Amino acid sequence: MWTNAAMQQPATMSGGDAVSSPRATPTTNNGLARNFAQFETLTAALDYAAKGATGFNFYAARGTLQTVLPYRDLRERAISLALKLSAAGNKPGDRVALLAATAPEFLTLFFACQYAGVVPVPMPLPTAFGRREAYIEQIRNQIASASPRMLFAPKDFVELVSEATAGKGLALVGGFEDASALPEGQGDLAPGGGEDLSYIQYSSGSTRFPTGVMVTHAGLMANCRGMNLAVKNADGDRAISWLPFFHDMGLVGFMLAVMASQTSTDYLATEDFARRPMTWLKLISENGGTMSFSPSFGYELCARRVQTMSKDSLDIDLSKWRLAGIGGEMIKPQVMQLFAEAFAPFGFQASAFNGSYGLAECTLGVSFSRPNTGLKLDRIAKDSVAHAHARPVAADAPDGRTFVGCGVVIEDHTVEIRDEEGNLLGERGIGRVFVKGPSVMPGYYNNPDATAESLIDGWLDTGDLGYWLGEDLVIVGRAKDMMIVNGRNVWPQDIEWTVEHMDGMRSGDSAAIVLTDATGAEKPTILVQCRPLGADDRRKLSDDLRARVNEAVGILCDVVLVPPRSLPKTSSGKLARGKAKAMYERGEIAPLGRDA
Repeated sequence: MWTNAAMQQPATMSGGDAVSSPRATPTTNNGLARNFAQFETLTAALDYAAKGATGFNFYAARGTLQTVLPYRDLRERAISLALKLSAAGNKPGDRVALLAATAPEFLTLFFACQYAGVVPVPMPLPTAFGRREAYIEQIRNQIASASPRMLFAPKDFVELVSEATAGKGLALVGGFEDASALPEGQGDLAPGGGEDLSYIQYSSGSTRFPTGVMVTHAGLMANCRGMNLAVKNADGDRAISWLPFFHDMGLVGFMLAVMASQTSTDYLATEDFARRPMTWLKLISENGGTMSFSPSFGYELCARRVQTMSKDSLDIDLSKWRLAGIGGEMIKPQVMQLFAEAFAPFGFQASAFNGSYGLAECTLGVSFSRPNTGLKLDRIAKDSVAHAHARPVAADAPDGRTFVGCGVVIEDHTVEIRDEEGNLLGERGIGRVFVKGPSVMPGYYNNPDATAESLIDGWLDTGDLGYWLGEDLVIVGRAKDMMIVNGRNVWPQDIEWTVEHMDGMRSGDSAAIVLTDATGAEKPTILVQCRPLGADDRRKLSDDLRARVNEAVGILCDVVLVPPRSLPKTSSGKLARGKAKAMYERGEIAPLGRDA
């Protein structure tokens, strides 16, 4: 139903049948001039993209092309479904929740909402959570916040979301196929204007008290335009992505922004990437991909996987990959170096690395490094935050920490670094990051208190700490995550990175937190995921961890070993440090054995 075998460019994945296999949409849109999001609304952007031959392509875990969805077909199906949504009683401004699967059905529903004037609310899949109960809680809280009229999900998850939405009064909870099966009726198209809501984005850290970012059509187009200009998107560019659609980097960066620039994009489902990360790189190689982003952990997963493979078994060419973006979490320079070294024999160039910074409250992108310049590294003293100044030290200085520049602020936006009193800071002054511009959110949905806390005189208080390095913005961490130990400001990431680089440890294996004992004293603590070990081995591991952290960071931490996969992640795969602390304090994460 969803494939179109008459496209101009044949699928090139190995093992395919050139006669019977569907053909991926072409990279070059012959006959249609490129327009980089110079539109008032998202529907206007799709109306324009539908005049060409480019579109979305969906691949299976082993890299077989499964589904082709040209923009012209997407528009046609979205309009047809929009009329059904309207006829089913959904009015402009109503919300419809969508489990954001990497599937053409999700995209069609998302754009159908746009044409009906309905506000879609992308929600995470259960695979983003470790426990069934945690997922149900997340969905229930987001439903309570957004008050959607309907919810649609892949059929395998309908039973689960039905349980999560029980008693919430939704008119319909069903599968994607139930949306398509809605009866024809006297529905109307009512696409919104520039200042109307396009969708509501729940930030990846939302848990018990979710905050839904309101994104307008005008704000979305401003961000898509700024990002496309920043990365110098041009004819011949092709995007590849495994990022989830319920996260802003996947939804905006690799669904909405690429469509608004008529860029063909190839998708690998997030869960398929987790199982077979090398398929991501094979798609880039075989489809001539030029643009793809990932958090640091995605690059690390590939670099570690290739170390276990025979070089002769990997037939890929990454020489066309000109924009290897990093975002979604703190950039780890050691990981990027590991990746560059591992894939240099396959044509990857370290100059392709592109540091970036963004957040859902600014739709997505705030800053991007200039293309083809690689990572801009800056090593500063570890006491820099305590002194609010990024004091440079030698590259091999043992008391330093290396940060990566996140690039130049996008067009029509402004960033300021301020101290606690609101004074502007100059070069290397560390303070809170504030953003102003057309893609900053108007507020959090139905949450005036959170809005008032984050928006001050039109400026967004990001809650992040950063400094200027020339024209580059450097992010050093979250202000609210900062640990204060004996009067010192300590980055929890410093402790976690120390643990991660010990033998047998991996990214995401630890969470540095501060616990309060019965006397009210604060105790820095590190929760560490531990594979099954005997009591003596656990005691030795705890001692080694404590000693290594003390040596690297200069503080004594309590070490608590916890079961594998017990530390929670956000929907984007980042460590949910605050949630880990709350779960441990409630007894939901049980220690395997305390240090002795």
